[in-house]
Formats: sequence, structure tokens, C-alpha cells
Amino acid sequence: PLAGRMTKAAILCVEVDEERIERRLQNGYLETRARDLDHALALMAEKRPVSVGLCANAADVYPAIFARGVIPDIVTDQTSAHDLVYGYVPAGYSLAEVRAMRSAEPQRLMQASLRSIALHVRAMLDFQHAGAVVFDNGNLIRTHARQAGVERAFDIPIFSEAFLRPLFARGIGPFRWVALGGDPADIARIDELVLEMFPQNPVVANWIRLAREHVPFQGLPARIAWLGHGERTALGLAVNQLVRKKELSAPVAFTRDHLDGAAMAHPNIMTENMRDGSDAIADWPLLNAMVNCASMADLVAIHSGAGGYSGYMTSAGVTLIADGTPEAGERLELSLTNDTATGVMRYADAGYEEALDEARRKSINAFIR
Repeated sequence: PLAGRMTKAAILCVEVDEERIERRLQNGYLETRARDLDHALALMAEKRPVSVGLCANAADVYPAIFARGVIPDIVTDQTSAHDLVYGYVPAGYSLAEVRAMRSAEPQRLMQASLRSIALHVRAMLDFQHAGAVVFDNGNLIRTHARQAGVERAFDIPIFSEAFLRPLFARGIGPFRWVALGGDPADIARIDELVLEMFPQNPVVANWIRLAREHVPFQGLPARIAWLGHGERTALGLAVNQLVRKKELSAPVAFTRDHLDGAAMAHPNIMTENMRDGSDAIADWPLLNAMVNCASMADLVAIHSGAGGYSGYMTSAGVTLIADGTPEAGERLELSLTNDTATGVMRYADAGYEEALDEARRKSINAFIR
């Protein structure tokens, strides 16, 4: 809901758990709650920026909205459809019933979830055919819908291929930094540094300004921004200097999402429909992890997923600590540079022209042709 509001959209978020709606209202991630679907659609019809929560089941609400002839501009789904027992809540069942069935009748619940997902995805396909932009947000809902008999479930594109692949091909992805001392002022200082360092990047500058205004900290203060090859290295080294000069109260951890250039193989999410057919090849995350180890990263992890991701995904994670020392600077320079370079190489190897162009421009020698 907050992301929609930040982009000045009118966004309706359907949530089956009343407590989650209340929590989002309290922490500012959601603006208002609708009494029922009529009220929710009336708020949407006002055509003003607003985030609205509706306590209901998406598998009921999506077909109901379509039946009324209302076609949203954008439709996606963020239910826990990857887990048919402990995640998804099927239509026709209360949350309390589902919680009891998880231990008492897991097979019956699984079948109910598959039937519900079939209704859910058919409604998404109806929206798509009516002109809405519809995409899978990476929760395996299409996979389970096809299992439930929805043959055209994969007519709905995955978000990574539809929107993000040109960025990943250039080494641009979700890059994070965490103030290990717990002082929000450290993030504020790094925000200013980002704005100073990347004035030519209006997307990042706009995001930093929006995040400062709208995104509350949870746990240790942290920030994320989509920075690319070379940009991450430059920021990491600059922050290390701030720590050295004691302009920050404590060291800073740099990390990134596992959904990044060379860091994940998942044939139904990150690497679906790769140009060279390498959707299910897991070599690149493993190579990425080994390169980061050779680059002296502080922490490198290889993941194989959990829940519905098990058996589908391999990914690599990396964390570096900017503690102000020259040794940290060396680790930051090597790892942050090589991490994004392997992302560019992964897509260049698959034949993406954006990656080949980036390799030429940034002198990533393995793929200069």
C-alpha cells in the first residue's frame, strides 16, 4: 500500500487478516480501511492518491470486481501462494478454520487452496484480457494455478522479465545499507551523500526523497536504492571514509537482495524465459558466491529457498562491513565491483544487448567484443 501511495496511485489492497490491516494502519504503511467492497470501489473512484485496505479474500474480491465491469490499471497478487498449507488462505474458509486445518487436515487444505488459486488466477487473466497490466509478483501463484488446471496461467508475465531485466542486465539492482550503531542520523547522512554523488540519477534521487518522507525504520535504521555497477562501489568507499572520519557513529553494513543480477536462478521468477534458455541453470549464483569469497567479502551465503521455493531456487547473498579501515576499503572495492560485474556478465552471456553495451562502457573485459 505504501509503494502505491508514494507513486500517487489509488491502490486497493485485499488482506484476509484483520490484524495485519490494523498493524499497517498503525505504522503508517496504509492510510484507510474500507467497510466493504462497495466502499472500497467508491474510494477508488474518487481518483485521488490513497491506499485502501479491505479485509476479504482476494480470490473472492477479484472476480467480484471484474463482474462489476471495473478494470484496474494494474493488477498483481502478493498472497503467500507459494505455500498451499501454511501460507495461502483459500476462499470460503475463515482464517481460524484454516489455522486449525493446517495441522488437522493439511491435504484437504492443500486441495482447497489449489481450487481457490484457480479462481484467483482466472480473474487475473480476465483483467489482463480486458486491458489491465497484470503480472506475477514472484509467489508461484501461476505454477499452482496451472497445477490446478488453469492452462493459460503463464500468459501472465513474471515481474522480473516484464520490468526489471533491462536493469539487472546493466548491473542495477536492490542495494542496501544498515546503520549498525542504530542511529537514524547515520542513514540521514548517507542519504545526503547519495544525493551528492548521483545527481545524474533522477530515479535514485527521487526515491531517497520519498523514502525519507514516507518509509519508517524498522529494527536497525536502513535504506535501499537501485544502484548499478560502479555506483555501489563508489558509495561503499565513500561511506567507509565517513566512518573513518567519524562522521558516522558506527560501522555500516552493505548488502543486497538475493534477487540481483547473477545472484539468483529461479525458472519461474528471476530467470524465466531467458534469451538463451538458461532458465534453470544454477551455475551463476554459485559463481557469484565464489567470486565474492575470492573478493574477501565479510559474509557470503548460498540459499536454496524454503516453503514453495524449495527445489525451484538457488541464490547467493553477500554482506560487507564499512568500518573505516583501509582493509575494509579493499574488501568493499573488490566485492562490490565484482558482484555487479558478474551480474552484467550473466546477462551478456545470455545474449542481452543491454549487458553487452554495459560491459563495453564499463570495461568489463570478459564481454567486450
